[in-house]
Amino acid sequence: MSDLVTWAELGGSLTAIGGAAYARHAYPAAYWSTVGLPISAARLLASYTSTMDACGLTVEPPRWRALAIRATTRREVRPVPPRRGLIRPTSTGLRVRLRLAPGQEPADVAASAERLRHAWGVHAVYVRDVKPGVVELRLVGFDVLRKVRMPRRTPADHLRVPVALREDATAFVRDYRAVPHELVLGATLSGKSMYLRNLLTKLAAQPVALVGIDCKRGVELAPFATRFSALATDPDQAAELLPVIVKEMEDRYDVIKARQCIAPGTPEEEITSDIWGLPEAERPAPIVLFIDEVAELFLVSARKEEERRDEMVTQLIRLAQLGRAAGIYLEVCGQRFGAELGKGATMLRAQLTGRVCHRVNDEASAKMALGDIAPEAVYAACAIAAELPGLAVVGDTSGGWSRIRTPYLSIADAATTCRETAHLAPDVPALMPFRPYAPPVPVDGSGLVTVPLPITD
Repeated sequence: MSDLVTWAELGGSLTAIGGAAYARHAYPAAYWSTVGLPISAARLLASYTSTMDACGLTVEPPRWRALAIRATTRREVRPVPPRRGLIRPTSTGLRVRLRLAPGQEPADVAASAERLRHAWGVHAVYVRDVKPGVVELRLVGFDVLRKVRMPRRTPADHLRVPVALREDATAFVRDYRAVPHELVLGATLSGKSMYLRNLLTKLAAQPVALVGIDCKRGVELAPFATRFSALATDPDQAAELLPVIVKEMEDRYDVIKARQCIAPGTPEEEITSDIWGLPEAERPAPIVLFIDEVAELFLVSARKEEERRDEMVTQLIRLAQLGRAAGIYLEVCGQRFGAELGKGATMLRAQLTGRVCHRVNDEASAKMALGDIAPEAVYAACAIAAELPGLAVVGDTSGGWSRIRTPYLSIADAATTCRETAHLAPDVPALMPFRPYAPPVPVDGSGLVTVPLPITD
């Protein structure tokens, strides 16, 4: 009987261990909430002082404190770590704030992030500067980019939409007011279209005019035509559409200049240099221009097409330089974008502040996207595996960069969202001739539009 009990206990233990190992691989979020979080929190509490000392993050205590310790306890005075705040668990990790000692800086803690990760048994540790003298450690318990789940509470506002998930489990927010123009690069099947699809559906729910140039005969953007205010599906149509957008930009500048004829006694808040300072009744709707496979606008097969190419490139550069104040923003996508495309390519790229680089076929393509703003991110972009579509490296002109991944969104779901939000498309008269034709929606499951029958006797 005792042997049976022993074998039952052993079998139960092995089953529990095997179940935990399976859950850790198949359901990392559930494993973290039930097993990983308590273990990591216990490790942090038990080894906090010794870990900080091993990482060189302790300092000598103040002289008055050392004298008090010697006078009252006669113990040896040891270096003290940064003061730790409360541990706050999250669905993906832990957060804890540290008050730095005099002489320390956030870079000291960031340099020891990898050591802290191993000491506390978590997937990653990120350091964020909260305020002078206070940093926040964000401990991530598992690889959140393997299976993307966007946070429930994501910051969203006008022209500010969450698009992807960062590697520190926070949302990557595309803010057009802060970063007006963006370049998105990626090889075939890298997830570039998925990023564009998520961005489109988020913007579709806002009163924003969406304009598309898709020189692949519209195969990428045509499914969302119900929400587009204008759509060009070949270079010839793009050559007709771009001058109209430039003219719209110039007309908006005329409105701004007319507002700047400041009369005596005008309040300071009514003096403006862009459309956002205009009264709401006079403010034109913002326009976001999506360009898929931008290289198709640069490539020519005959000498007679060069003049058309040069005109389109010049108009794109003007929009990139002057469009922000007029509420016109660019989202330029392609597989490769460098000087070999021709005159004006490098100048246009320099105007695109935001950079998103998915998996690329060579290091040169990654350097085109990130080399001039965040050189360290080039190696991270080259290390993206083909088995992780949607994974990308995002950088900005400040030199900062991070990994992101967009959640999966099917074409059918995105098209449904665009149909449901078609009524939110603002009225831009200049773009009406380029508004794409949206076929009627079938009313039954046959895929055909129901035709009304005539009344008979």
